[in-house]
Amino acid sequence: MNKKFTIGIICAAVCETIFGLSYLFTKNITLSFTPIDVLSWRFIIAFIGINLCLLFKVIKVDFKDKSLKPILMTALFCPVIYFTSETFGIELTTASESGTIIASIPIVTILCSALILKEKPNKNQIVGISLTFIGVVITVIVKGLSASFDILGYSMLFMAVLSYSLYSVYCKKSDNFTNIEKTYIMISMGFVFFGALGMGDNLIKGTFYDFIVLPFVNREFLITALYLGLGASIIAFLLSNTAIGYLGTNKTASFVGLSTVVSILSGIVILSESFTILQLVGSILVLLGVYVSNTKLK
Repeated sequence: MNKKFTIGIICAAVCETIFGLSYLFTKNITLSFTPIDVLSWRFIIAFIGINLCLLFKVIKVDFKDKSLKPILMTALFCPVIYFTSETFGIELTTASESGTIIASIPIVTILCSALILKEKPNKNQIVGISLTFIGVVITVIVKGLSASFDILGYSMLFMAVLSYSLYSVYCKKSDNFTNIEKTYIMISMGFVFFGALGMGDNLIKGTFYDFIVLPFVNREFLITALYLGLGASIIAFLLSNTAIGYLGTNKTASFVGLSTVVSILSGIVILSESFTILQLVGSILVLLGVYVSNTKLK
């Protein structure tokens, strides 16, 4: 096993673990605050954080003489379109519907990769991603199968799936940029779009002052925004970009279901939520799928 492959595996696993743990931080906060407020402050903090890293020379970026088109496309698909579509899609549909549709990300990523990058999946990747998809669907449905029949909600969720898949593809196409540079542009676009959206929404509602002081007067909101901004944005985006660069789109996509397993386990261990045999089976299938996807063909 070569060094880059090992680093890619670690980056993908840690990235999805960070995303999975975000469930603990967002479970209650979204009941009190709008998703737009949470997203806005997530990227405001991320933007401040990554620029402080730049100021103190922890990181460096250089966009001179580089075509920004592929990296801007990457950032447009994720975070802008992905988080917008996912947020409103989840709001309009049931948990089982949104969980199942989002679980199809690896499948759509394989298709986009084959069509755009001409990277055809091997047998192991097809089998592994299928196992992961089945595992996620099982764990989601166990919590309660229900339907909203909301066409707009379904459309938004499918848009989220497609945009995340295209993000993976364009991230791979942006090889002339470093992973730090990709992350910087992604966070900057998230800041511009969601920051403007949050400020505009609160100006219209007449709650602009409340929005500006929100993290300073509410400790729970501040902790959530810090985790999402610094952990689930700066660190997780950087890990995701590194994993795609080292493993490719198909192998990295196979790890997506891992965040579901982490969110379930964190809910059990920390929030004392219930756990069933079917959830255990689903979790095992997800892990087995990740393993199969990333083993070499014999």
